[in-house]
Amino acid sequence: MIIRPNYINTLKTYRDVPIVKILAGIRRCGKSTILDMLRNDLLESGITADHIISMRYTSEDFDDGMTDKDMYNGIKGQMTGKGRYYLLLDEVQEISGWEKAVNSLLENANTDIYVTGSNSKLMSSEISTYLTGRYVSIPVYTLSFAEYLKFKKSDSRSPKELLNEYLRQGGFPIVALSNFDERSAYQIVEGIYNSVITNDITKRHNIMNFDLFNRVVKYIVENVGKTFSANAIAKFLKSERRSLSVEAVYNYLDWLEKAFVIYRCQRYDLQGKAVLKTQVKFYLADASLKYCILGFDLKSIPSILENVVYFELRRRGYEVYIGKSGTKEIDFVAVQRDNRIYVQVCTRLPEESDREIANLLEIKDHYPKYVVTLDELATGNVNGVKIIHLADFLLRNEY
Repeated sequence: MIIRPNYINTLKTYRDVPIVKILAGIRRCGKSTILDMLRNDLLESGITADHIISMRYTSEDFDDGMTDKDMYNGIKGQMTGKGRYYLLLDEVQEISGWEKAVNSLLENANTDIYVTGSNSKLMSSEISTYLTGRYVSIPVYTLSFAEYLKFKKSDSRSPKELLNEYLRQGGFPIVALSNFDERSAYQIVEGIYNSVITNDITKRHNIMNFDLFNRVVKYIVENVGKTFSANAIAKFLKSERRSLSVEAVYNYLDWLEKAFVIYRCQRYDLQGKAVLKTQVKFYLADASLKYCILGFDLKSIPSILENVVYFELRRRGYEVYIGKSGTKEIDFVAVQRDNRIYVQVCTRLPEESDREIANLLEIKDHYPKYVVTLDELATGNVNGVKIIHLADFLLRNEY
């Protein structure tokens, strides 16, 4: 088992704090494995095995008839001794009303509770109703590049050679752990994607026109890293002689977000210092999702670079926005408490350098400014703007 220390360290921070720890992310991003790591860490810290209760709710052992009371009684029945019990509950959204059971276990038993899940039921209003102020949501993403290198530690290739593979095959752990060719890797990712679409969206929301839904998804994937609106999607479909209301498009986007397939990045007006609600961008939970749906295309590399940088910033705890400064755009404004950084992403310099650097230089504050590129020869510093290779940016300890 390859440890992902950032998640374990976060969970240690909340250990024995009387709140439910919710690990949420797209299917197969590694949540179950993180619970296994947590179990090992608990054992190493002296917790006895009989006081660690691990339950997985995707097994055929749990049919659709299981209720929150069944869940509660099943767990409570295993708590036969004294002292604190550590509950590691995987994919709890499969149980209707799970949040009621978890709330009762939190209130009526000496427990420390960790749960995982892959869809909207972990973000629903019921959680706020039953667990108000008593839970913390910990987002789980596919592998960062630093984690990817740990998965490939026996590989003799250099980090920058492995970066090319990471950009093309993505960071799903099941892919990183093996040496698949590109075609096989995309087949595996396509299977993950189809599982999400089928189990977490189509069935759950009773989507009847699956072809039209897929066309909306394809539009989003084709436009990763570009600003657009639900109205723009509806107009595009109309141009293809397909009919879908703007409200339906909003629903599709919402369901894709709640299944952790896409992530919304809003615009931030640097002059007005306000978050704008129009013309958002969406990024995919993993770059490989684009290639498994559309196939690899050299023209897509700039948007994939943005996708990778966006999630690196998210993993490090930043709130990430698109920066708007007058008529100009900054790819990312990343905010963390009182700190922030500005990031422009481009494939090559110097062809793009004037625009990328000029946009950053117009921002008159002291916060760090970066141009992140794949260009090996263009790194350096221009009037305080740091030009840095993507691999170095992803592996940098701090910004």
